[in-house]
Amino acid sequence: MVSRTTADAEGEVVVLLIGMRINRFRAVHLWVPTMLAMLRMLRELARDPSRGLRAKVLLTASPRTYYVVQYWESKEKLYAYAAAPDAFHHEVWARINRAERAGRLRGQVGIWHEAYVVPEGSYEAVYADMPAFGLAEAYGQVPLERRGRYAADRFAYRSARPRREPVSEKAD
Repeated sequence: MVSRTTADAEGEVVVLLIGMRINRFRAVHLWVPTMLAMLRMLRELARDPSRGLRAKVLLTASPRTYYVVQYWESKEKLYAYAAAPDAFHHEVWARINRAERAGRLRGQVGIWHEAYVVPEGSYEAVYADMPAFGLAEAYGQVPLERRGRYAADRFAYRSARPRREPVSEKAD
């Protein structure tokens, strides 16, 4: 029996892709600390779920390129972590900026990120005989039928969250 599920996400979804590319394998003294810094940030975020990281997937695109797909509670929490003076990210980013200004990183190791805020109705997922993974790890899994058998049905799904009504001022 095939078990098919979909992600139980509702509302907008925030996805961050962040990674590094080893431009020169011999520059081990630069790319190993970069990789270890990312792993340390992920451990820091795992220890403090209130920062907003819901789930992550570590991937490799080639022997040179490594990245993490991260699912966040909100773009505000992502921004807050990136700017928090008490977060390890703050220290690492300052170090990277100093090294770049001094010209020590050029051509040695590349770093990159892409962030996406995906509105409800612009994502869908299907998992067949899979444990929670990716979006489903971040938001939980539900039987496929709950959101629709076809991709078009899942894209059309809208959560039942009540919409905020504008506050009108009444004269006394």
